[in-house]
Amino acid sequence: MHSRDHIRNIAIIAHVDHGKTTLVDKLLQQSGTFREHEAVQERAMDSNDLERERGITILAKNTAIHYKDFLINIVDTPGHADFGGEVERIMKMVDGVLLVVDAFEGTMPQTKFVLRKALEQNLTPIVVVNKIDRPNARPAEVVDEVLDLFIELGANDDQLEFPVVYASALMGTSSLHPEPEKQDSNMEALYETVVSHIPSPTEDVDLPLQFLVTLMDYNEYLGRIGIGRVNRGKIRQGQPVAVMTREGGMKQARIEKLFGFQGLKRVEIEEAGAGDIIAIAGIKEINIGETIADPANPEALPVLKIDEPTLQMTFLVNNSPFAGREGKWVTSRKLRERLYKELETDVSLRVEDTDSPDAFIVSGRGELHLGILIENMRREGFEMQVSKPEVIIRVVDGQKMEPVERLIIDVPEESMGSVMESLGSRKAEMVNMINNGSGNVRLEFLIPARGLIGYRTNFLTLTRGYGIMNHAFDSYGPYAGSGVGGRHEGVLVSSENGSATLYGILSIEDRGILFLEPGAEVYEGMIVGEHNRDNDIIVNICKEKQLTNVRSATKEDTVKMKTPRLYSLEQALEYLNDDEYCEITPKSVRLRKKILNKSERERAEKHRKMAEANA
Repeated sequence: MHSRDHIRNIAIIAHVDHGKTTLVDKLLQQSGTFREHEAVQERAMDSNDLERERGITILAKNTAIHYKDFLINIVDTPGHADFGGEVERIMKMVDGVLLVVDAFEGTMPQTKFVLRKALEQNLTPIVVVNKIDRPNARPAEVVDEVLDLFIELGANDDQLEFPVVYASALMGTSSLHPEPEKQDSNMEALYETVVSHIPSPTEDVDLPLQFLVTLMDYNEYLGRIGIGRVNRGKIRQGQPVAVMTREGGMKQARIEKLFGFQGLKRVEIEEAGAGDIIAIAGIKEINIGETIADPANPEALPVLKIDEPTLQMTFLVNNSPFAGREGKWVTSRKLRERLYKELETDVSLRVEDTDSPDAFIVSGRGELHLGILIENMRREGFEMQVSKPEVIIRVVDGQKMEPVERLIIDVPEESMGSVMESLGSRKAEMVNMINNGSGNVRLEFLIPARGLIGYRTNFLTLTRGYGIMNHAFDSYGPYAGSGVGGRHEGVLVSSENGSATLYGILSIEDRGILFLEPGAEVYEGMIVGEHNRDNDIIVNICKEKQLTNVRSATKEDTVKMKTPRLYSLEQALEYLNDDEYCEITPKSVRLRKKILNKSERERAEKHRKMAEANA
């Protein structure tokens, strides 16, 4: 039990779509961790439906692989900066990192964010150049890019001597040679590199117990489950322990169940020692960042930093005329319960009650973070309304500060001018430009997070769909003034309750772009399209054609309707203005004015202008 030489703890880092999850699948299959007859589900580590659909990892997962006499614990990291708090904590659990980069795309911004955290913790890196079999792979240049990135992020000399494994996760092949023809038909090269390069845990099994809760899980039967690494000592089932809280207090508890990891499963174990990554159950109020220690020698580990939220929105009970038609959960009690339940496992989220029992302020790490919460809730049958996402402004030493994002975009050369102009008006500052002569240019900007809200649709239009845009939180910077970001176009607002008719749609088509198809149900105050000017107008989209018995000889028989613009949830959230809500049900996403009635809306607007003038 004393020697920990057989354990290797690594985190895996990759940009979205660079093949991290496929790689882990192959490592599991080839190591014999799965028995012959066990079917391995594709992308085994992305367990939740949303993760599979979007191809992103939201929550970190653990996998344990047995290779020869070694136990390799792999902890997956979310690649998106919205989940940054989680990344930082994971780095405390491991001794090395596997950086997976696409042999064609090279290094990307999200990778940079996670890698910086890994290098700061002095972890030993291994670089995996994946998709080596791609027709336009350029492995040698990608390795140079990685080296430049390491230098830029301040890697030390040992970290710069990283080993490189070339692989094709899809084919399950790997090799230490960059030529695709020299690939071995298995993952042996990668296993061996991990075993020989990543240090084994150095903690002492004979010292008093210390275990840091790094990740949370929740289970109906066991309640809260704390996942982390045993920093020193041993831990057993049934053992009494001291829990050192985040606030500096201490309470007594008992370990009811102890789990180790085997493949993707949690298996119950009797005891674990320093260096093991395990899960514990039975401590009710346990939280991330708390230390579980020996009651006789209770010493707390440094409390983990949790990323502060940068974006907030108001969640409200759905009060539209269509409320309660499509959802199962519609009351404020259910909404509040669900939001507070999310806090059990998501530490970067904040929920606050407001003066109104029907509204809650929810703050998160970014649009993706909040968008995923909303999407999960609607799949569970919730109906709600949300307001426009707003950045959280902080005051530091008397100065207003706002979140700034690092934005990296790849655009065709011909759209470069218009994209730079559009970003300039959103107060973006260009920090880098790389033109590798391929017809595409990579531009890097620092931009206030407000400037990015609602920018994606505009960006895709400017680049005719060819642009790629990635951004990650960079820092808090001085407030850039008003007028950044937001929508400049007005909207078409329905004046009636009823169904949209083809006749009604055709009669207002030339006023702008519509957001719905004939037959869609609408209510007064619902937004049915975008006006091609900057003011809102009221339209009757339910208008029926007056039938007369006079035939017009010149009338066209066929009328073609323009394709409507149908919004996904994220696009709808980005589109909102201050006086609008997005109504979300399990089946629909609708945009609406906060005040549905036209005359009441006008009255409220008049009051607002008067108040502004007096201020």
